[in-house]
Amino acid sequence: MDERQRYEEGMKTRRAVLGDAHVDTTLKNKNEFTDAFQDLITRYAWGEIWTRPGLPKETRSMLTLAMMVALNRPEELRLHLRAAKNVGVTRDQIQEVLLQTAIYCGVPAANSAFHTAMEVFSEQKT
Repeated sequence: MDERQRYEEGMKTRRAVLGDAHVDTTLKNKNEFTDAFQDLITRYAWGEIWTRPGLPKETRSMLTLAMMVALNRPEELRLHLRAAKNVGVTRDQIQEVLLQTAIYCGVPAANSAFHTAMEVFSEQKT
């Protein structure tokens, strides 16, 4: 796959996972300073890693949630909690991921993540 194809596949996957509204806003707000970064994450995070056949998107999503808890990245956690629904991750599965993070990342980190999840869930219609 060449870089153009990787970008196109990445953009399809990015839109499928994060949703058109989020991606459109991100692209609309990119500028000369952020353009190279947006291109990089579209090609490599979304076009290279998220498109690999070795793990289903649901698993990749749950791994990402756990990593955002571990890294204390609340804004990215919110984004990926919203995105998890798009790839079929259930609230029960999210609960299990967050319980797992309590043991491996610490109770305070999981406690914050549970609060964040409840905020995101309250925003969602279903």
